Amino acid sequence: MDIDARGPRFGAAVTAVVLAVVLVTGSAWLLAWQTLAFLLGAAGGVRRSPYGVLFAKAVRPRLGPPDDFEAPEPPRFAQAVGLLFAGLGLVGYTLGPDWLGLAATGAALAAAFLNAAFGYCLGCELYLLVRRVAVRAE
Repeated sequence: MDIDARGPRFGAAVTAVVLAVVLVTGSAWLLAWQTLAFLLGAAGGVRRSPYGVLFAKAVRPRLGPPDDFEAPEPPRFAQAVGLLFAGLGLVGYTLGPDWLGLAATGAALAAAFLNAAFGYCLGCELYLLVRRVAVRAE
């Protein structure tokens, strides 16, 4: 079943704020929270991620009906990509090197910001690219 396209964009906005705070504070605990949020989104889909639940319960009821729907697979894949970068960032912040934490968190922040501000989901585009390559390889 397709999902309201505003949900993943809302989640990206919250994610961008969280990751910006991580970069400013260097908080490994906050990055661990974001890593968990990505894990839940990748495992259960964006509807089951903490920000997806927040959107469904607190934001969507205050909005009109959605005009745009999207397949759940690309945003779910994007959550897995976010998980990879947040996990690398967490390794960098906790075990070192520090530059790994900064670079991986910054890359995840850039992707989240693109989605939140412009509706351009890098992870979703990567999903579509992988699908096209896989079909050609068959």
